[in-house]
Amino acid sequence: MADIIDLTFLADVRRLYKKLMDQRGLSYFLQKEGPRLFHIEPTKVELVLRTALRARDPQLPRPHDKAIEHCRKEVRRDLIRRVANAMLQTGL
Repeated sequence: MADIIDLTFLADVRRLYKKLMDQRGLSYFLQKEGPRLFHIEPTKVELVLRTALRARDPQLPRPHDKAIEHCRKEVRRDLIRRVANAMLQTGL
């Protein structure tokens, strides 16, 4: 059986993620303290997903768990790409 991807939910997650990235920048999604210099804050990724779920039309059914996990992975992949790009620019 094929995986179910809720395209409206994915579009909402992308829109909210882009809005947060434009407003606050990459550093908002990174941990401020810790042993690693560039460590993604998991709570910020979950914030994007929870906000997209809350903003969803209440008449629509809740997205499938695999669709939510797909969106989580997509946001993390983009953050990893941006962190790697930032590391290359700083010469790390």
